[in-house]
Amino acid sequence: MANIGFAGLGNMGGPMAANLVNAGHTVRGFDLSADALKTLKAAGGIPVDQLTDIAKDADVIITMLPAGKHVKAVYTGDEGLLAVANKGTLFIDSSTIDVQSAREVAAFAKSSGMKMIDAPVSGGVTGAAAGTLTFMVGGPDDAFTAAKPYLEIMGKNIVHAGDAGNGQAAKICNNMVLGITMIAVSEAFALAEKLGLDNQKLFDIASTASGQCWALTSYCPVAGPVPGSPANRDYEPGFTANMMLKDLKLAQEAAMASGASTPLGAEATHLYSLLSNLDHGEKDFSSIVQLLRGTL
Repeated sequence: MANIGFAGLGNMGGPMAANLVNAGHTVRGFDLSADALKTLKAAGGIPVDQLTDIAKDADVIITMLPAGKHVKAVYTGDEGLLAVANKGTLFIDSSTIDVQSAREVAAFAKSSGMKMIDAPVSGGVTGAAAGTLTFMVGGPDDAFTAAKPYLEIMGKNIVHAGDAGNGQAAKICNNMVLGITMIAVSEAFALAEKLGLDNQKLFDIASTASGQCWALTSYCPVAGPVPGSPANRDYEPGFTANMMLKDLKLAQEAAMASGASTPLGAEATHLYSLLSNLDHGEKDFSSIVQLLRGTL
């Protein structure tokens, strides 16, 4: 069994760390939230007071942080994790951040003689708790091979997307598709309601016809057709609108930097910005249907 350091024990990181504990690993965790540290302790992990304490005798260090600036601050510098960890430590960053920051930190890790992958996730809080996340991994083959046994404890689908930063690239491209398709599905239901077409009837048709997509069949934005969707719980989030907006903004930054044309991604970013500005950012991202209905 390994000694694992884990920084970032929020809604996603907390359950991920707990799954590692349940698999028999020793997990030392750090978070700015006292409640998150208490939750880790209750799960059998070891809460620590300082970030650098997670590096003590660590074989693996995993991070789940809000943004690129936080990842850079935690990893680099004289007191960064790459400086204080033992040589040979494996680093796994599961934050969702901009591609450039991921590649800069990976280059710093390489120059420090460390193995590192970027491994953002998809699957939400439910997937984190169940250990069924999808990991999109960027980094060298040897680092991916070393990380895979740990990723398999926390996830069900582990995909090596290529070199450093490609995990982040895959994540933002995937979530741009999701944001756009959720808007398309929501527009269809909003139009159907105006035309007097029952929601269940539209679902029964579109889910077996050319309109079929994940946003419809697994995460339907209207109550009824998919009992497990947030629409049946007043849009209690599995994945918040603010998190979708963050990922869409990252996709737009990457598109501008690379010269890619993403007009639908740009419009999706605009619409989710409106939803967030209407104080619905902490609702599930599928609540975009309420904006399109004009009911907010």
